[in-house]
Order: sequence, then structure tokens, then C-alpha cells
Amino acid sequence: MADEKQDQNGNIETANDLSRRDFVAMSLAAGLAAAAGSASAADLPVVETHVEVKTSDGVCDAAFIHPASGAHPGVLIWPDAFGLRPSMRDIARRIAAEGYSVLVPNPFYRLAKAPVIQDPSSFSFQNPADMAKLQPLMASINAPGAAEKDAVACIAFLDAQAPVDKARKIGTQGYCMGGPLVVRTAAASPDRIGAGASFHGGGLVTDTPASPHLLAPKIKARMYFGVASNDDMRQPDAKNKLREAFAAAKVPAEIEVYPEALHGWCVPDMPLQNGKPIYSKPDAERAWGKLVALYKTALA
Repeated sequence: MADEKQDQNGNIETANDLSRRDFVAMSLAAGLAAAAGSASAADLPVVETHVEVKTSDGVCDAAFIHPASGAHPGVLIWPDAFGLRPSMRDIARRIAAEGYSVLVPNPFYRLAKAPVIQDPSSFSFQNPADMAKLQPLMASINAPGAAEKDAVACIAFLDAQAPVDKARKIGTQGYCMGGPLVVRTAAASPDRIGAGASFHGGGLVTDTPASPHLLAPKIKARMYFGVASNDDMRQPDAKNKLREAFAAAKVPAEIEVYPEALHGWCVPDMPLQNGKPIYSKPDAERAWGKLVALYKTALA
């Protein structure tokens, strides 16, 4: 086993991580610059259109958002369990304004057009009726092979669009349910995906042969995993297994626990939890800086 030490946050760092120190340092520097506004386009005018993506299972409704002029690296955004809706479009518009051509698919197109959940802020994970609506939707995209087929179709769509610079790699980001979809996308199209970011991803490490973390050897992208504090408390070994899997595969990956953030912290329309907001703007902005830094480093 590689020599190990602990970083200042108590996370385990293996010797393999040291070979990626330059990447992490560049990411941190770029993230700080982005947060300060000095390294960010962020004000590019963008164009938003409703599009349809043909897949092997049907037609996926999606949003395509890109700068008003020029060709830019493509980005594929995987929504959380509430699917394609205004908050996900807002995230897409923001990253598009940084200089990316962005596709946000409706992951539940097999069952319904977006939006499938009209008001996420009123949803209760403790309400059996609410969960009964959500479970079949999630099952449709998490069925064996479904995410991979959709990822390939979405990448082919991006590569067919004039606002996408096909000479540059594609980035992919995902939230909650979308976290493992990012990993599956990076593994399904390793030669096209140059960066992947998971924010409060659920089910990244499981005990099954289909666990996303076991796909690390198939991935060529630089990866970032932002982990929620309560997810880390429920599964404290997950971050270490993620780190070990990507280190063994020699895939650059940063795994970071956000000690004050709850699962879902990046998305503004998350419902309250125990009467308190899940969304945390300071932590969301920190995560945004990491995302921008990752793309600027890996999709250059």
C-alpha cells in the first residue's frame, strides 16, 4: 500500500496524490481567481433553446445554453432527483456565461417531460406519497446501461452543434443523483470527457459490482468530488475508497468534504430539512470556484 498521511482536514492522502499536486494547486489558484472575479468571463451573453436529443430509448427533451457567439467547450449537466427545472437552467446559464456550450437533459424522459417535479421546495423526503413519485423516475435513469446510453447520445448531440468546439474536451457536472451519472459518463466516453465534477453525489461507493467508483480505470478525465458533511457521516469510508480507486487508476481526482454543508447544498430550490435550508450560498460559491477551476484546467 502507498504511504499515507493526513491533510489538514483529516482526509487521507496517498503518495499517488502527490503526483497530482500541481493540478490541485492550479485548481485552487484558479478557484480563488474565479471567486474574486478576475479570471471569469461570467458576463458573456448566452442563448437558450429547447432541444430534443435522440437516444436509443426515445427522444430526450433538454435545454441547450451557450454563448451568443463563437464555439466553446461542451458541458453536460446531470440534474439531481428533481430533474430539469429552472434552478438547473440557472446553473447552466451561469456556466455558459463562463464560456461553455451546455446541455442539460431531462433524465426522466422515458417516463415524462420536464419538469417532473413542479415545486421541489415543497417536497418532503419523509412523505411516502412524495417518494412514490420520485422512485420510479430515478429508477428509469439508474437502470443498467441507461445512463451510459444517454451520455453517449448527449455527447453526440453536443458534437453536432456549431457552438461547440469539438477540438476541445467536454466537461460534465452532476448534483446528488447526478454525481454517479458524471462518473458513468466519464467512463462511457473516456476519449471525449476531459473533466467531471460531482457535488453531493449519492451512491458513488456501494458494495455492488456496479458501484461507480469501480469505473475509475476506464476514466481519463480529471475529477472533483465535493462531499456533503452528512453524507460523510453516514458513509465515512466512501471518500477513502473513492480516493484509493482513482489513485490506483492513476486518474487525477480531488475528493473534498464540505464540513458545514448538507446533501444538496449547491441547489437553491432544495426543500427545508428540519426547518432549516439545505442550500448554503457560501459553500455553493466555494464549490462553483472549484468547478470553474477544473474546467479551465482540464478543458483548455
